[in-house]
Amino acid sequence: MASEQLGLTESVSMALGGMIGGGIYAVLGVVTGITGPVTWVSFALAGVVAACAGYSYNALNDVDDDNQGGSVSFVQSFVGNSTLAGMAGWTLLFGYVGSMAMYAFAFGEFTVALEGVPDSVGAVPLRPVVSVAAVAGFVGLNLLGAQATGSAENVLVAAKVGVLVAFGLGGLVSVTTGASGATLSLGLSRITSFGPVVAAAVSFVAFQGWQLLFYDQESIENPVETIRTAVYVSIPVAVAIYALVALVTIALAPEALRSHPHTALADAAGAITAPFGLRGAGVLVISLSALFSTGSAINATLFSTGHFAKGMLSDDLLPDRIGDSQAEGIPTRTLLVLGGVTAAFAAIGSLGGITSFASVAFIVVFGAMSYLAFRERDRDRVNPLAPAVGLVGTAGFLPLLFWHLYTNQRHTFYVVVAISVLVVAVELLYFERDAIEEEVESVEPDIV
Repeated sequence: MASEQLGLTESVSMALGGMIGGGIYAVLGVVTGITGPVTWVSFALAGVVAACAGYSYNALNDVDDDNQGGSVSFVQSFVGNSTLAGMAGWTLLFGYVGSMAMYAFAFGEFTVALEGVPDSVGAVPLRPVVSVAAVAGFVGLNLLGAQATGSAENVLVAAKVGVLVAFGLGGLVSVTTGASGATLSLGLSRITSFGPVVAAAVSFVAFQGWQLLFYDQESIENPVETIRTAVYVSIPVAVAIYALVALVTIALAPEALRSHPHTALADAAGAITAPFGLRGAGVLVISLSALFSTGSAINATLFSTGHFAKGMLSDDLLPDRIGDSQAEGIPTRTLLVLGGVTAAFAAIGSLGGITSFASVAFIVVFGAMSYLAFRERDRDRVNPLAPAVGLVGTAGFLPLLFWHLYTNQRHTFYVVVAISVLVVAVELLYFERDAIEEEVESVEPDIV
């Protein structure tokens, strides 16, 4: 094995870091606002569908010996349609941009929530300014060529996961011993409602990140087996941590979830440490952890997305104006475009809108990969059950997500629909431009 190759530990760290890096801090408030005490069920449902999509990715990666490399490569290999492959790639790019905007939004929220930090300076709200500054800072770091090694990623993920596990276990002890005066509720009476399923659809973006492993298989030792194991380990661990954090936060900070849901974890951490006279320390630790986690998630996702975009440039699936595929590392223009669009989303969007848009993108792509795997069910190495569950799950999530937005967030619904239609229209105009040109040229003589 080459010394620079990643083993199983590093691969699990990358997959887990891609999900937990900022997901729980960004989506918890949105999800609890929909389904309350059964948020843990929503995370479990989303995790099951994500795991089935993970199986589909692994199955396609296993049977596609000549063209391993993720969603775009799978569409090219199993469908043979470059337009569909390009559209899958563009949809993923917008999903990653939405994820980064979601992390940047949460970064700004937790910054403003720190003691002594004002909500605005003059008449200018500080949250959007901080979010844009965070994106700009990490674009600058990537322009300098900064990147984490596999060993460093192990440390970073261990720190992030360690804080959340300590928070969850500390919260359980606080609740079960009566130290906080709170009670733990599983919300079993609401499990049979549509709420948990709708919330699972909204939270789906928190379970992306593991698929980035498929785009850099050359740097992973024994990639097919290593990635398969990393996916199957990381998703259940993420589900367990999300569910634990949700249960504790709902028990310890119900009022905070209603009044300022985006930073309710800090209030819950304060409740855990309050009996020891350390409320301020608890709030500070979880707030700094949120800043560290969301910040590193922006950086890691920007780095991976930049390389993904560069690969699409090499395959002529993106316009040359977006970057030079021959550049060393990530093309400068590519980073600037990704950073600019991300900053715009983070500055003017709502957290619910950004989360919903990103979830739509990943639901569509993960559903498509589940469909491709199900189509290959006659192969010995493909069991049709998991792809079928992934396909049915994503097919159910998509209309439920739009229904929820239409009935509860009408403005967000129109924004998400408009962006989705615009993205598809731009994709078709770009990838079918030659056919459109031919049609126009054939019509022009008749008009003349």
